[in-house]
Amino acid sequence: MILDNLLTFTIAAGDAMPNATTSTSGNIIDIGVGLELVTNPSGLAIPGVAAGGGARDLGIGDDPALKVLVEVLVAGAGTSIQVNLQGAPDDGTGQPSTFYTMVTGPVITAANSPAGAHLLDIDVPRPPAGAALPRYLQLQYVAAGNMSAGKMKGYIVLDRWDQIYGAAGVASGYPPGITIAN
Repeated sequence: MILDNLLTFTIAAGDAMPNATTSTSGNIIDIGVGLELVTNPSGLAIPGVAAGGGARDLGIGDDPALKVLVEVLVAGAGTSIQVNLQGAPDDGTGQPSTFYTMVTGPVITAANSPAGAHLLDIDVPRPPAGAALPRYLQLQYVAAGNMSAGKMKGYIVLDRWDQIYGAAGVASGYPPGITIAN
């Protein structure tokens, strides 16, 4: 899995899980294109888009599809947490307009969110019908109970580590030293 700092929702140390409140990720991802007037090597100017534009569709349909990955760094000790992906169009000044929820993640209990657990693990969705194509993306965290002891990281990635671990904590389920005949 390759991580890109420009596609990271969380601050360097990870976002703190909220304490029975709703909060948002430390970073907002700007997926705008053509945001400046760029001169290419031939000397021709490539015009950027005016304020209010620059959104692009990162949603389902690409192969491979971009994915949203939110994982636990430090387990929280509360009741439950839910992570939502939100998008917003440009407000015309190069800043986010009102964010809307693109997808609502499952409610994950504290018992099911140890370090390394995936809280939201989906392909980047299309915006809901009638919603403007987002230029900005952020994560929204909704906690019940005191989850503030925990920390999490969120990214947009091209691929993610989806190897299933066996009961002994070994990737693929085979214990070390086992030879599988081909």
